Amino acid sequence: MARVDGPGGGAGSEFTREDVLRARDRLKVQKSRSQGRWLRLLWLLAGPGVLVMLGENDGPSMVSYATTGASYGVGFFVPFILLTFAMAYVVQEMTVRLGVATHRGHAELIFQRFGPFWGYFAMADLVFGNVLTLVTEFIAIQAGGLYFGFSPVVSVAGGVAVVFASLALRRYATWERSLLVLALGNLLFIPAALLAHPSGAALVHALATWGPLPGGVTVGFVVLLLADVGATVTPWMIFFQQSAVVDKGLTGADLAQGRMDTAIGAVVAAVAAIATVIATAPLYAAHADISQFASGADFATALQPYLGHAGAALFALGMTEAGLVAAMTISTSSSYALAETISARHSMNLDFHAGRLFYGAAIVSTLAAAGIVLIPHAPLLAMTLSVNVIATLLMAPALLFLLLLVNDREIMGGLANGRLANIAGGAIVVGIALAGAVYGVVIVFPGISL
Repeated sequence: MARVDGPGGGAGSEFTREDVLRARDRLKVQKSRSQGRWLRLLWLLAGPGVLVMLGENDGPSMVSYATTGASYGVGFFVPFILLTFAMAYVVQEMTVRLGVATHRGHAELIFQRFGPFWGYFAMADLVFGNVLTLVTEFIAIQAGGLYFGFSPVVSVAGGVAVVFASLALRRYATWERSLLVLALGNLLFIPAALLAHPSGAALVHALATWGPLPGGVTVGFVVLLLADVGATVTPWMIFFQQSAVVDKGLTGADLAQGRMDTAIGAVVAAVAAIATVIATAPLYAAHADISQFASGADFATALQPYLGHAGAALFALGMTEAGLVAAMTISTSSSYALAETISARHSMNLDFHAGRLFYGAAIVSTLAAAGIVLIPHAPLLAMTLSVNVIATLLMAPALLFLLLLVNDREIMGGLANGRLANIAGGAIVVGIALAGAVYGVVIVFPGISL
């Protein structure tokens, strides 16, 4: 353990490397705040919100949006996606407040406030969803590589190498900024959408009227509905952002910037998501049979006649970026939660010896997910869509834990939920539960008319 003697030089004044690095970051924040440099202050404090939103625009999410555009075009789902990102902001804003008020990770708080049984229940909910989602991130990385002629082994190995390289940084601020730069690749879907020459009038009509819903409420529609919710609001986002807020050292004084960081991330991610729907809408107009698609690479290939080689290449690169960023954030989410559960040290500022369990969890989960993707003849597209549906079904208990914690005035003080926040949070829980109930009905009774 690295130690630095404090001014007193005694045992009580020794600090770890983790303490020193976080203190240096906080000093920059305090200087910017005292000098009234608000843009620099936002730059220093932004990160967890943008990363969690763009990280959730991951491989399965972008495939869900692509399937939505190819199945329904620009209509009902454009305003629906905006609604889901509004839901995501409500959830993640509560997460930011919980982090700055308690300075504890989400898993740690659940164990402390509700006991081991519910703590392990929440961990099982998270780990199950994270393992499945991490597999689909490597599916997206593989799909992008296939479009450019790389073998699955090369693409997946490259993805693993990038994740390991990010862990080797051993500095939260550097890790966060590196991911933010890579996350900008999510914007590649915007020029791809422009190359589809979308109709502005159709977009305005969709936003104003929620557009037409061809075919009515079918099993396929409900699956996509849940997939698009799961593409925006998932349990790992709560665990990741709260732990990142704590690791970054945000305090109550930073709450305004934490909220703005989350709002910026939600807006940028929503634009990229809608751009993906627009980019694949030509497949809907052409009545393309996407049931034969095996992965995201098939979308890029099928889009070549409509977007050109440049547009299709941008689409494939966007898929690869989405998988890479999410693989790094989701594996880290699992590491934070596992270490918090067993009271082990957990920070991206740790060296490898002090953080061997923290880093080891990310390494093992990454290798396991990469290995599963390389299994021959796996139904990759079906797996990708199913993961987002499962994420939606797992979200209700995660949200209930979050709402209970942010209403606990003993730990939240003046940052506890008010009436409007509880109404919004409760509505999200009810909405997700109802969507799950409708899904159950149409699966059991596929011929029923809704």
